Amino acid sequence: MSPNTLMTIGQQFSRRSWAEPWKIKMVEPLNMITRDDREKALAEAGYNTFLLRSDDVYIDLLTDSGTGAMSDRQWAGMMLGDEAYAGSRNFYHLEAAIQKFYGYKYIVPTHQGRGAEHLISQAVIKKGQYVPGNMYFTTTRLHQELAGGIFVDVIIDEAHDPQILHKFKGNIDLDKLESLIKREGAENIAYVSVAGTVNMAGGQPVSMANIKAVRKLADHHGIKVFLDATRLVENAFFIQEREDGYENRSIAEILLEFCSYSHGAWMSAKKDSLVNIGGWLAVDDRELFEELRNLVVVYEGLHTYGGLAGRDLEAMAIGIAESVQDEHIQSRIGQVRYLGELLTTWGIPIVHPVGGHAIFLDAKAFYPHLEQIKFPAQTLAAELYLDSGIRSMERGIASAGRNAKTGDHNYPKLELTRLTIPRRVYTQAHMDVVAESVRAAYETRDQTRGLKMVYEPKYLRFFQARFERL
Repeated sequence: MSPNTLMTIGQQFSRRSWAEPWKIKMVEPLNMITRDDREKALAEAGYNTFLLRSDDVYIDLLTDSGTGAMSDRQWAGMMLGDEAYAGSRNFYHLEAAIQKFYGYKYIVPTHQGRGAEHLISQAVIKKGQYVPGNMYFTTTRLHQELAGGIFVDVIIDEAHDPQILHKFKGNIDLDKLESLIKREGAENIAYVSVAGTVNMAGGQPVSMANIKAVRKLADHHGIKVFLDATRLVENAFFIQEREDGYENRSIAEILLEFCSYSHGAWMSAKKDSLVNIGGWLAVDDRELFEELRNLVVVYEGLHTYGGLAGRDLEAMAIGIAESVQDEHIQSRIGQVRYLGELLTTWGIPIVHPVGGHAIFLDAKAFYPHLEQIKFPAQTLAAELYLDSGIRSMERGIASAGRNAKTGDHNYPKLELTRLTIPRRVYTQAHMDVVAESVRAAYETRDQTRGLKMVYEPKYLRFFQARFERL
């Protein structure tokens, strides 16, 4: 068994060949431009893969957000869109799906997860309050800060080491959380922010025992717990696989129990729920719901459409039900693991254990001769594109931004390049191409000299920053 896998898909199916639980009915042609054209495109994009045109990309692993393939049933549902401004039947289908599979009482749709992050931050955070969480996520932290909050990382230390093998590297460190509460006072804690899985740590999961303990500690101090449920279905898979007592529980059952230890959740449905656009916010508190329902009208749209067309609400409702099917999530994570095992076999440094949605290349270990200020993760993303037209993204110093007090760069312990696998889009052959490209970049790593940042916007700079070669 490879070190990044606790149980491979092959073992799970008794060494018989395994295949995706779907067949292809429609294809989208891909185009590979020449290396000279890739050189030109990358320079024009300022060596930022976010600024590349999709027509110039061969295999797009920038993100799994809204890039998945919808099913025939989802496309059929799109034709049943009720485009009424108020009270669309599709909203009630979505509401019922969230109540059934996530368990929350009150639902507010939003155009995507970012809209939900904004609403919960504005409604719950008071200026100067602390928001402890299991490692930051870029947009979440920004919305918390714009609302006057102060994010504090309370994830376990193992999450910051890409080589440590820990079943649940996304867990909250209860001692760190309790120390923060005692130091600052419970009244100065806005809420506990729990993401499952933890994107910036490499897609690492949170255990059921941990979320249960977090809820108990929070209840003791009168503090709310809210989830980033964006990839919570993937988190449920790891609980099913790794945590005692859950091996015979369905993904749907595990998801419902996990959510029961929180007071609400926000969701970017563009990931787990298999749609190209959409999100939601759900809570159990009626008074908070009324405030959120009022705010959504200001920022997103009426509370029964939240900035979305009725057809999008319907596709989301169907996608939620499809996402919790055990065979689907086994296939999804199995493809990610296949790529991870290839790279591990070739000795290429990645984050272990392999997470649920992406392979995270350890750019510090990839380029040990590059100081972090030379943006090694951004450099690696650029090199992969030059080699084969693969688009990946940086999750390191560029994503971490600057210290609000000193203005200096934040220097995260993890400097990662993310190969994010869209759901139901690429084949195993595409993963082979990706792995071989990474190996080619690794073989020429000593010749790589890094980048310097020449432009950065005020917020979320990694989206639009521009770089030049050193």
